[in-house]
Amino acid sequence: MSTGIITASYIGASALFIMALGGLKHQESARRGNLYGMLGMGLALLVTIVGLVSQNHFLLIVGIVAGGAIGWYLAKKVEMTQMPELVAVLHSLVGLAAVFVGWANALDHSSAAQTSVEQTIHAAETYIGILIGALTFSGSICAYLKLAAKISGKPLQLPGRHLFNAGLGLLAIWFGVEYVAAVPDGGIGWLVLMTLIALVFGVHMVVAIGGADMPVVVSMLNSYSGWAAAAMGFMLGNDLLIVVGALVGSSGAILSYIMCKAMNRKFLNVILGGFGNKSSGGAGSAGPAGSEDDIKPIQAEEAADLMANAKEVMILPGYGMAVAQAQHTVFEISKKLKEKGVNVRFGIHPVAGRMPGHMNVLLAEAKVPYDIVYEMDEINEDFPKVDVSVVIGANDIVNPAAQEVPDSPIAGMPVLEPWNGKTTIVLKRGMSTGYAGVDNPLFYKDNTRMLFGDAKDSVDAILKHLSE
Repeated sequence: MSTGIITASYIGASALFIMALGGLKHQESARRGNLYGMLGMGLALLVTIVGLVSQNHFLLIVGIVAGGAIGWYLAKKVEMTQMPELVAVLHSLVGLAAVFVGWANALDHSSAAQTSVEQTIHAAETYIGILIGALTFSGSICAYLKLAAKISGKPLQLPGRHLFNAGLGLLAIWFGVEYVAAVPDGGIGWLVLMTLIALVFGVHMVVAIGGADMPVVVSMLNSYSGWAAAAMGFMLGNDLLIVVGALVGSSGAILSYIMCKAMNRKFLNVILGGFGNKSSGGAGSAGPAGSEDDIKPIQAEEAADLMANAKEVMILPGYGMAVAQAQHTVFEISKKLKEKGVNVRFGIHPVAGRMPGHMNVLLAEAKVPYDIVYEMDEINEDFPKVDVSVVIGANDIVNPAAQEVPDSPIAGMPVLEPWNGKTTIVLKRGMSTGYAGVDNPLFYKDNTRMLFGDAKDSVDAILKHLSE
């Protein structure tokens, strides 16, 4: 295949990837955006295999078929509640690929014919690619373990952790200088040391981050995986890989920044690790935010009557709805209420769930119309006019402590404000805290009613009463 055809195909694939990102800006065009991305990746793979690969086609095809089969199986098998874990695992694979490609380049002795300047540049590209890849790999594995509750979601705050991170960074720079200076005659030892340091740093960076901040971590690792792919592109001299990596890296970084703003966090703190953690003397370690005498339980029949007799109902989904797989029943409830003349809307917090857009995906799966789904900034000011707010499995994103408790670990975090409405119905199994480990004063307010039980059982009971 001629160079011109390859270049033109790569430009076309790059355009499709850009159109994919454009399509993902809106829920209505997200399917089309996904289709563009699939077409772009298909074109990129086809042109690369046919036009650039000159040998070992059998091994390549076997690898593609095996990887494709595994990916198809996982995509079919994974539950929507496990999507954040799957995304973290996929990020880890990108990082691992960057490490393998980097090491293959480092052990390739064909660079002997290059000039000293070219060797230096190539060595630096290889070093940076392995560094980012190893960090992404270990950090993503740690994020997966946290999201899957295989390790504690609480932040691990080692004494002097920032100095430890700084020390690892300085060592990585030092080893990089030594490695580049030693190429092509040696330097593998420096590369081994750096790889180990990057793996340690990736783990330490993520374990130092609190569970409530994991949506930002997922977005941040997405950015890292993009930069790892871009580094691979430089190592291989592949322009398309550079473009795709830059698109993923920059979009992930922008999304991380948006997530940080939504949680009133500093982006730099995310990158340095220990993100979102306050001193141990904050509200996270305090006792309950209210008395058990202040809790006002409600039964499903009463909740159904309140909702049916309301004019404005706001449904606020959280991770508990995802775990219970209750989104389809919740949509049926909204349809029943609309039949009774009730105006029903859904309010989505930017970091509800375990990854950006988690609740939007769940509602889209249940075919909830996009025009009744609102972001936090769009509906917070409407709560005083809302008759009934229904909180389904959410905690930290509706926690007044973010505004009322100055030393709370979530202080300053923008939250949904259902307590400003007439009545709030909270669906929860019990009085446990959310992922941030902070008790919620909302549960004890005069206008809050607690509907205890599994979210799926509760919404099924509400739907049954509304249908009678």
